[in-house]
Amino acid sequence: MQKYILKRLLIMIPTLLGISIVIFLIMRAIPGDTISAMIGTQYQLTEAQAESLRAYYGLDKPLITQYFNWIGNALQGNFGYSVRTGQPVMSEILSRFPLTMEITILSILLGTIFGVTVGILAAVYRGSFFDAIIRIFAMIGLATPSFWLGTMIIYVLSVHFKIMLNAGNYVAFSVDPIGNLKQVISPVLCMAFSFSASVMRTTRSSLLEEINKEYAQTARAKGLRERLVIFGHALRNALIPVITLVGYQVGYLFGGVVIIEQVFALPGLGRLLLNGISQRDYALVQGSIVFIAFIFVLVNLITDIAYGLADPRIRYD
Repeated sequence: MQKYILKRLLIMIPTLLGISIVIFLIMRAIPGDTISAMIGTQYQLTEAQAESLRAYYGLDKPLITQYFNWIGNALQGNFGYSVRTGQPVMSEILSRFPLTMEITILSILLGTIFGVTVGILAAVYRGSFFDAIIRIFAMIGLATPSFWLGTMIIYVLSVHFKIMLNAGNYVAFSVDPIGNLKQVISPVLCMAFSFSASVMRTTRSSLLEEINKEYAQTARAKGLRERLVIFGHALRNALIPVITLVGYQVGYLFGGVVIIEQVFALPGLGRLLLNGISQRDYALVQGSIVFIAFIFVLVNLITDIAYGLADPRIRYD
């Protein structure tokens, strides 16, 4: 296991380098640059002042020089400074990341608990009216965009119930836990809705496959009750695809939270990234995406390790 973990950690290096190259080139391919965005929105600068700022931020150098200067500093934990705020990029990321992580973790927990529970019930009562309702619910969840659901929640609460969500006045969990949960519950429900649908379908199909295998039939032949067959034997094997799904869905949830934070006006990492893209804040966008990619790769590694814990038959030696 240790050799496998070390190997995966080494593979992370070229993966993150490749991502950094791609996002670096994409940002430079967008028309305009950081200084042009500043001139067009906030500041009225002369061309000489603009060139001076480009030189100050190193934007006047060849692309390959810009990249190696940036990646060299990034390897030392310095992602540069945000042109928009003047603050270190890493400080900006770390200040916004807790909110994004909170929404993501709560969405995963809520979606997994609900999806696994209902998926098990749908498998146990397969072919019933309850199973049909659950399958329809799962299809609706998979087909419904989280940002549309968020917009509908805001519309219904504000128009029909005269309840205005406290957008724009974010309160940290450490300051006011109840107030914080009231603010994040709506985006969490939006993201957990579609996520739970995926977990539900995977749990149902995987458990149905396991309870029809020979070892389950043998357990029934020995006189074990159906409940013991499912929860004592089949469920553990059925959860392996669910673990895979949860691990890989973390990256998609990080992508979805970008839009959700914008819909609900929450100052998380996703909203920071959107603002950085719109204002051509190269250092901020590059640092944020590499940071998210690192989290995604790390979660995938943890997911692979969880395979071995869920199924002793899986070995990485």
